[in-house]
Amino acid sequence: GYIALGFVFFATSQVGTVDVLGYGVSRVIGGLVFSVGLALVVLTGAELFTSTSMTLIARASKLITWRRLFMHWGIVYVGNFIGAVTMIILCWFGGSWEQAGGRWGKVILDTSVTKLEHNFVEAFFLGIACNLLVCLAVWVAFAGRTITDKVLAVTGPIALFVAAGFEHSVANMFMVPFGILIHDLAPAGFWAELGIAQADYALLDWGQFFVGNLLPVTLGNIIGGGIMIG
Repeated sequence: GYIALGFVFFATSQVGTVDVLGYGVSRVIGGLVFSVGLALVVLTGAELFTSTSMTLIARASKLITWRRLFMHWGIVYVGNFIGAVTMIILCWFGGSWEQAGGRWGKVILDTSVTKLEHNFVEAFFLGIACNLLVCLAVWVAFAGRTITDKVLAVTGPIALFVAAGFEHSVANMFMVPFGILIHDLAPAGFWAELGIAQADYALLDWGQFFVGNLLPVTLGNIIGGGIMIG
């Protein structure tokens, strides 16, 4: 849920930004505001699957069994998905996707399609790069002694991965299903107001999401965080 809130902030920051500031600057701004999500995770002690991949350290140290490890991962993964879906429900029925004449929703659509355009191998390696940075952020945050220290510690690495377009499985649990929901249920007036065609987002499909994105990104996240950093 916290990571989904980070993406809500990201979507808001991107409305019209790229037209004024260009791709690079707009992405950096989006990354900076998205870092709020991980700051909330760190400060509240919440469980995030990507950083929880580092419990491989506990397994390597023989502090837990493989059964315990996979049970923990499964609970956190499902819990994160529930949190993401909860935020989608709030944003859908709250009409967030209709803000700014529908351009807020278009950010969700465009970002989701971009994620699904990666092939399996690309998504896998982008997942590795992403969680290398996420787990570095969490690791470095432990060096902080104050709330300010911890927030500053996570901001840089998280802004970097978002700006660079790396792939985060839990963030995608919010972004892509929300994009699919808008694609499937938005009324004709939404598309007409934006001057875009629903057919342009035909790639937004559940099968493509689960097999072409979430699976390789999750595997990449495990390697990037659990093995490379762990």
